[in-house]
Amino acid sequence: MPLVRISLLKGHNEAVKHAMCEGVYDAMREVFNVPEDDKFVVMHEHGKAEFSYAKSYLGVAHDDGLVIVQITCNEGRSLEMKKALYASIADKFEAAGVARNNVFISLVEVKKENWSFGDGIAQYA
Repeated sequence: MPLVRISLLKGHNEAVKHAMCEGVYDAMREVFNVPEDDKFVVMHEHGKAEFSYAKSYLGVAHDDGLVIVQITCNEGRSLEMKKALYASIADKFEAAGVARNNVFISLVEVKKENWSFGDGIAQYA
């Protein structure tokens, strides 16, 4: 059910990219109780001209190591679960070599009926 989009500048090695994809999935399984095999993660690499960001926002510094993670998921999780997810993703990305300050996460919540996993069917409706 979650759809994850990870955006970053070109230049990360394959092991780091793989660790980010697996890390966000593992965090969602641990914190959001996402079922096994419910894994939909897309990574987008950009050139410098296609990736613009603030060098600092809300007291958090960013540099060219910035990784933007957008997670679209079903609505209804508590604030505590969301905070735990953000921390878990930051921990896992940090272990992969991404500085915590460069882990930017946006959570987009949608109603269950807004998904089709194939065959033109709204499986959750």
